[in-house]
Amino acid sequence: MYRTLICSFLLVGGLAMAQDPAKAKDRSTAQTAGETNRMENMTNDKTFVMNAGLGGMAEVEMGKLAVQKASDDRVKQFGQKMIDDHSQANEDLKAMASAQKIDMPVSLDSKHQATIDRLNKLSGSAFDHAYVREMVRDHNEDVKEFQKEAQNGQDSAVRAFASKTLPTLQEHQRMILDISKTKSTSADRSKQ
Repeated sequence: MYRTLICSFLLVGGLAMAQDPAKAKDRSTAQTAGETNRMENMTNDKTFVMNAGLGGMAEVEMGKLAVQKASDDRVKQFGQKMIDDHSQANEDLKAMASAQKIDMPVSLDSKHQATIDRLNKLSGSAFDHAYVREMVRDHNEDVKEFQKEAQNGQDSAVRAFASKTLPTLQEHQRMILDISKTKSTSADRSKQ
């Protein structure tokens, strides 16, 4: 009797699966698509970490240039803030990446190095204008990327880093936009 009952269950289960192979295929396709999506998100998290690492290192190096080469005290102070805040963020990012076993860049890429090399050739007012313009562009991009990661990141540790760092980047964005506006206003006055 027990044996007959088990055979009946197996037969019914087998018939149910055999009757609807399309559903089984749909489930398999959905699982594959879900796995592909998850893998893409993990790749996006790793790309975010790599870009944040490169950007953070570049911010520190450009901040050092601002402290040395700027003629405007506000630009020098902003440069020092970049050194301080991004050095701390870089340390936080390294610790998180290490814990998550995500590789970090060890040196700047050619794009960031070219920007630093270009700024290094300038000084005084020319440096101020180029640096401020670069910082406005850079922080506008960074805020968008960190917001995106904070909202959509797959890895909870990477998402938490983005969420924690975002307010600092938004503060930097406000500061550099204020500096940019006052520099534009003073440049307009000197043309009159």
